[in-house]
Amino acid sequence: MSSPEQQTSSQTPDISIVIPTFNHAKFLAAALQSIKIQSFQNWEAVIVNNFSTDETLQIIASFNEPRFRVINFQNNGVIAASRNEGTSHSNASLIAFLDSDDIWYVDKLSKCIGELQKGNDVVCHGEKWVSANSRSRDIVYGPVSNATHDNLLYGGNCLSTSATVVRKTILETVGGFSEDPRFATAEDYELWMKIAKVTNKFVFIREILGEYRRHELGASSAVERHLTAELAVVNHHILLSDKEDFLSFKARNRKAKAFYSAGRTCMRINAYRRASGFFLRGVIKSPFLIRSYVALSLTAIRWAVKR
Repeated sequence: MSSPEQQTSSQTPDISIVIPTFNHAKFLAAALQSIKIQSFQNWEAVIVNNFSTDETLQIIASFNEPRFRVINFQNNGVIAASRNEGTSHSNASLIAFLDSDDIWYVDKLSKCIGELQKGNDVVCHGEKWVSANSRSRDIVYGPVSNATHDNLLYGGNCLSTSATVVRKTILETVGGFSEDPRFATAEDYELWMKIAKVTNKFVFIREILGEYRRHELGASSAVERHLTAELAVVNHHILLSDKEDFLSFKARNRKAKAFYSAGRTCMRINAYRRASGFFLRGVIKSPFLIRSYVALSLTAIRWAVKR
C-alpha cells in the first residue's frame, strides 16, 4: 500500500470511504474535513447523495477535492441501499463507512489500515458518543470474543458502522447490507452477523478514533422503529439457525434485552412512561432478565417524582 504522504489523482486508492447522505448539510462539512486531514492520504470518498434538497452539493463542491466523488442515488428510505451503491462504485480493496453526521480523528485510517495489513478482515475502533446537549461518553466496542455469529445474535451488536473498516471481498461474499426494509436502522447489525459466518478475523482498537452523533429525538416512535428492526434481524437469524428453536430460552432472553435497550433509550430522553412499557414487555418476554426488574422499579420512581 501507498505511504500516507503519497497520493495522486491517477493512483488507485488503498481505501474507499462510503458516505451516504440526505439533507445533512449542517453536519457534512465537518465529516468531509475529518477525511481531508487524515494522516493516511491514499483514499477516495464516494458520497452517495439521496437527492438532498439542502446545500449538500454546494458544500461538497466547496472543498474542490477530486477524491470526493458524488453519486446521486434514490434509496427510497433504505440507507443500506446507499451504502451498497457506494461500495459498488468503489475502486479500493478496503471499504470504510462514514455517516455524514459523524467525524473521524486524524489517525483513524492509518491505524485501521495497519490492523488490516496484519491479515485481519474487519477492524472497529472506539468512538466518542456525542449527544444533542453536547454531553459525551467514550464507547469501546468488542471484544473480539463477542464478534461471533452466535454471540452477536444472542448478546447483541458490538460494532459501529462509522467505526468499521472491512475488506471489499468480504462484503461481496456476504452480499453487502441487506436492503430488506424490515431491517432499516439495524441493517449494520445484520451485516456483522453475516460477516461473522465467513470470517473470524475481527480486531477491535480500544483507542477513540472518531465521534458518533446521537440524535436523541423525543419521538418514542423512533425508538419503537429501531426496536422493531432489531427484533426482525434477531428473528431472521434465529430462523436461519439449525441449532436454536424460535421459542427457546436464549431467543426469549435476547428479545428481552432488546426491550430493555429500548427502555434505556427512553429513560435518556426522560420518557419514563414509555420506558416502563418497554421494560414490562421485556419481563413478559423473559422473566429471567433481572436488569429489567431493576430498571422497571427505577423508572417508576422517576416517573412518580417527575409528576
